[in-house]
Amino acid sequence: MTSYIVRRVLQLLLVLWGGATLLFFLFFVMSGNPAERMASGGGNRNPDPQVVLNLEKKYGLDKPVPVQYVTYMKGLVKGDLQESFYGNTPVSDIIAERAPNSLRLAFWAVLIEAVFGIGGGMISARRRNSIADYTTTITAVVLSAVPVFVLGYVLKQIFGVTAFKHGWPAWASFPTRGLGDDEWVFGVLPATRATAKALVLPAIVLASVTTALLARLTRTSMLETMRMDHVRTARSKGLTEGRVMRRHVLRNGLVPVITVLGPDFGTMVGVAVLTEQVFQIQGLGSRIVQAASALDIYVAVGLVMVVTLVYGVCSLVVDVSYAYLNPRVRLGDD
Repeated sequence: MTSYIVRRVLQLLLVLWGGATLLFFLFFVMSGNPAERMASGGGNRNPDPQVVLNLEKKYGLDKPVPVQYVTYMKGLVKGDLQESFYGNTPVSDIIAERAPNSLRLAFWAVLIEAVFGIGGGMISARRRNSIADYTTTITAVVLSAVPVFVLGYVLKQIFGVTAFKHGWPAWASFPTRGLGDDEWVFGVLPATRATAKALVLPAIVLASVTTALLARLTRTSMLETMRMDHVRTARSKGLTEGRVMRRHVLRNGLVPVITVLGPDFGTMVGVAVLTEQVFQIQGLGSRIVQAASALDIYVAVGLVMVVTLVYGVCSLVVDVSYAYLNPRVRLGDD
C-alpha cells in the first residue's frame, strides 16, 4: 500500500509538471503578446511600442520562451508562483482568495450528488419498473439534458426574482448572488443562515448533471450486483432483504460509483465557471477564464495546477478506497 501511494504521488508530480509545461508553451504558441494586451488596457487599440517594450522588459517577456520557461520552473520549485501581470498580485494570494469558494461549492455539490444520486439509484434498483424507478430515470434524463447555465437562470428567476416579487415565505426564497455572509465553520460548514441559503442554489445547479448520471450508474451497478451468485446464495440462507442489500449488494455495487464520485470533486473545482458566473461567485473557474482571456500566463498556469492537484488527490483517495470496498483488490500488486 505504501509503495503504491508513493508511486501515485510521484506520478501526480509528473502530471503537474507536464500540465504546467504544456500550458506555458501553448500561451506563447497560440496567444498574442501579453505586453501588448497590457499596454492596450485589454482592448484592441494599437498600443505605444515603447510602452510594450518597457512591459516586456519588466516581466521578462523580452527573453526567449525557453529562458522564460526555465526561470518560471526554477521559481516554481522554490514555491514562487510569480505575480499577475495586472496589479502585480502574487498568484499565491489569488489562490488563497479564490480557492476556498470553489472548494466549498464543490464539497456541497458532491454531497448533494452522493446523497440524491446514490439514494435515487438505490431506490430505483430495489423497486425496478415501479413508479419510483420511472420517476428517477426520467428526472435523470431531463437533468442530464438541461445545460447548467439554463438551470441556474431558471432557479434564480423562480426562487429569487419571482419569490421576491410575490412575497414568498423566507424559507422558499434564496439569494441569487455571492455566498451570503461568507462565514464558515471548519472551512466548509455555513456559520450563518444567510451563508447557508446563498449556497443552496449554486450547489444544486453544479450538482445537477452529475447527480443524474450517478443515479443511473448506481441503478445499473446495483442491478448487476443483485444478479450475482453470492447475492442469491445470501438470500437462500434466509437473510433479510435489507441485510442482503447492505452487506452484499451495496458494498460491491458502490465500487464503480465511487470511481465516478471521487474525481467529481476535483472536476467541479475547475469546471464550475458557468455556475460561478451565473451566481457571481468569486471562484477558481471564473478566474482561470479571466486570466486566459487576458493572457495572464502565470495566473492561468498556477490556478490550473491547483485544480489538477485537487483532482489528482481525489483520484488517489478513490483508488485507495478500492481495497476497503473490494477485498479482492490489492494495491501495488502486479
